[in-house]
This record gives sequence, structure tokens and C-alpha cells, in this order.
Amino acid sequence: MSYQDLMTIEEVADYLRVKKRTVYDWLKKEKIPALKTVGQWRFQKDKIDLWLEASLVTVK
Repeated sequence: MSYQDLMTIEEVADYLRVKKRTVYDWLKKEKIPALKTVGQWRFQKDKIDLWLEASLVTVK
């Protein structure tokens, strides 16, 4: 993993098409995979993709 592989809160909010406030709420509830480095939250895209896939509900 390199620094370029990490996404900011703004980037992950855009990627997931949600507001930044939603991402902060998920962080507070520990619902989204993230790491904090130098006081800032960062997200690995591959882990976000896995988390998103695991969170999908199949509708029949």
C-alpha cells in the first residue's frame, strides 16, 4: 500500500455518492473501514469496495 492508494474523506464521499457527513457518521459508528494517520482519516479503495460489496442487500 502506498500513500497514493489512500482516499480522503472527500474522495470516498464522492466515490460512494454520499455526503461527507454520512462518512463521518459511519466513522463514528465504526461502520466503514478506515485508518487515521497524522490526525486525518484515510481509506483504502480495495477495502471500501469489499465493504460495499459485503453491505449490499440482495432483493428478490
